[in-house]
Amino acid sequence: MSYLYNTPDDQAAMLKSIGVDSIEELFSTIPEDLRLRRDLNLPPQMGELELTQHLSALAAKNASPATHACFLGGGSYDHFIPAAVDALASRGEFYTSYTPYQPEVSQGNLQAMFEYQTLICDLTGMDLSNASLYDGGSALAEAVIMALNTGKRGEKVVVLGSVHPEYRQILQTYFADLGIEIVEIACPDGIADLVKVEASVNADTNCVIVQSPNFFGGIEDVAAIAEIAHKNDAVVIQSFDPISLGLLKRPGDLGADIAVAEGHSLGSPMQYGGPYLGIMACNDQFVRRLPGRIVGQTEDRRGKRCWVLTLQTREQHIRREKATSNICTNQGLFALRASIYLSLLGPGGLRQAATLCTQKAHYAQQTLTEIDRLEPVFGGSPFFKEFVLRDTQGNVEGLLAEAREAGFLGGVPLGQFFPEMDDCFLVCVTEKRTKAEIDALTRTFSLCHTGGSTIHA
Repeated sequence: MSYLYNTPDDQAAMLKSIGVDSIEELFSTIPEDLRLRRDLNLPPQMGELELTQHLSALAAKNASPATHACFLGGGSYDHFIPAAVDALASRGEFYTSYTPYQPEVSQGNLQAMFEYQTLICDLTGMDLSNASLYDGGSALAEAVIMALNTGKRGEKVVVLGSVHPEYRQILQTYFADLGIEIVEIACPDGIADLVKVEASVNADTNCVIVQSPNFFGGIEDVAAIAEIAHKNDAVVIQSFDPISLGLLKRPGDLGADIAVAEGHSLGSPMQYGGPYLGIMACNDQFVRRLPGRIVGQTEDRRGKRCWVLTLQTREQHIRREKATSNICTNQGLFALRASIYLSLLGPGGLRQAATLCTQKAHYAQQTLTEIDRLEPVFGGSPFFKEFVLRDTQGNVEGLLAEAREAGFLGGVPLGQFFPEMDDCFLVCVTEKRTKAEIDALTRTFSLCHTGGSTIHA
């Protein structure tokens, strides 16, 4: 964004328009003890050239981690983004558009959203998709609300312990004071025990939540879990990895009723955790409960194809008690990026990306576990692009710190989520990682116990 400034005259004009004499008066309604009072210790003012050089030097201090070979996962992934995604999504028609709430939004934006919905339905095998949500975690919570609002089932929510721990925390936050029983099924083997699932699901169960590939990268038996849930008239909600559907069966083909995902891997960078894209698709039976908005295709009075906001569930559009839109403003720009990405890759390209992720991840696991201090935690289970390693020396933080010094973001320590796994870390390998990088990371880890890590990516 261009540098913007306000002169004293500009500030005086704005204060006069507001009807106050000073900035202090503007904030007078805030109690004195709540106002932030601190010396910012800013340097003297600089000219544009000097300021640009100064800020560039400060930014350079953060440049190193951004250029590391990234083996991080756990919900945020370093996938390849074709240059055309940035070029097209940055066009002014899209880039300057605010989130389209109004039914009279431009035909261009409506068509883009319609194409996104169509692509998501093709990707997931579901009947319909909304025009996107905030992110994967809130999309999962919205899916549970949608299931609960059907009013035909109990109020017990069964969620597998292999679902992303932050997603489960979001569920706890959403439903802490609503009397909803949330039952978590522990998954010590990295995937769900179907016997435990069957024992936990009964007539009081409203929905069952499964993530596949799950937080540990493991592939769950979604079809079997769906069969157990449907026997008890419970809704099946699957959280999925969009890239994985280049190889794995679609949620709709496995029996899921609602499918949600974090969609940033479809053409948006990691960007330090957001903003991201929430994907939601479902069966026809939930169409009136679907949060957000749905764009439909029709014909105008001249018989030409056009698009309309078919459903819009915000409080300003329908009666408040019938509104289903909570914090689900659609991420229009990121949905557009996902549409461009999927259109560029096509089914063949998506399959190739998924295949590369799988093959490289399995090669990395095989290579890394040849190191004496590292061993696989869930070695017998199939996985997609992520896997868990245990540091037998019990110093995960030290191991990953040395890897960072050598030019690698080597993995996500799991002790922050699972105290019993404080000697474990999650490794992710996407299609961007090369054999040379994997081999160099292996050599780096093998030298860490001697303190002699000198190999750089």
